[in-house]
Amino acid sequence: MLRSRTWVEDGSRLFTAQVAALDEPGMAQPSLLPGWTRKHVVAHVAANAEALGNLVHWAKTGEPTPMYPSREQRDADIEAGATLPASRLVAWLEEAVRELDTAMDGLSGTGWQAEVRTAQGKPVPATAIPWLRAREVWLHAVDLGTGVTFADLPGEFLTELVADVQAQRGLTTVPDGPLPEVAAYLTGRPHSLVNAPDLGPWL
Repeated sequence: MLRSRTWVEDGSRLFTAQVAALDEPGMAQPSLLPGWTRKHVVAHVAANAEALGNLVHWAKTGEPTPMYPSREQRDADIEAGATLPASRLVAWLEEAVRELDTAMDGLSGTGWQAEVRTAQGKPVPATAIPWLRAREVWLHAVDLGTGVTFADLPGEFLTELVADVQAQRGLTTVPDGPLPEVAAYLTGRPHSLVNAPDLGPWL
């Protein structure tokens, strides 16, 4: 879990720095995710921090607090966030990152063992929360389309990501190739692997 917390901190720092460097026209440009601008990506990452904060609250208090009220509400909040001025999006992102970090710092050892549920309804221990956040910030740092690629992500993170997605997708094997390209392939992002069957989008 400590390793995941470090990945959260480093990934959040990278993602936030990329976003802060964008002006209003830059934020309105298309991201690498179909149908989403960079503003959509930022709104999603900010909202995800708040959603994972709900899981920390659940673990701390025992009060069931889902990440999102519904998939429809999640999507509506992202669309609304994508209409905000760039400055407000940056402020929202930075505040959400700080609040989640503070919430995780305040969770006790017992709380970390509590069971919560992901947005897909999967029961997991609260110790999974930092990993869930690490995936978000690193992958979407690439999705912003500002020049960060999978090759820029930490090798240990990519190794764990490949194992995680392979298990989620129920794959017994993965194509041979450079680790960054395999990670991109498994997560449904553009890649350079040859003769790799299409897996469709992931999460």
